[in-house]
Amino acid sequence: MFRNGLEPWHILVMVAVLVLLFGSKKLPEMARGLGKSMRILKAETKALREDDAPAEAQNSTASSTPADQPRPAVNPSSITTAAETNKSATSA
Repeated sequence: MFRNGLEPWHILVMVAVLVLLFGSKKLPEMARGLGKSMRILKAETKALREDDAPAEAQNSTASSTPADQPRPAVNPSSITTAAETNKSATSA
């Protein structure tokens, strides 16, 4: 069905439509912005991978640490609503 899906004339038509829609002055700015965002995305994913690598290595060598164990839930001793706070402030 799509034996020759993307031929050179298809690309020319797409470029012509883009130039008509956005204008020739906006296209370089858009390409620059796209390039910057791609570089930022690449740098952030690289940083995330580097941050995860030492943590994974540390977890595989160390035994169960307190940070790995789940913490118990905290039950609040008293909860004061905004209405109660306003009532006590006007009474005093």
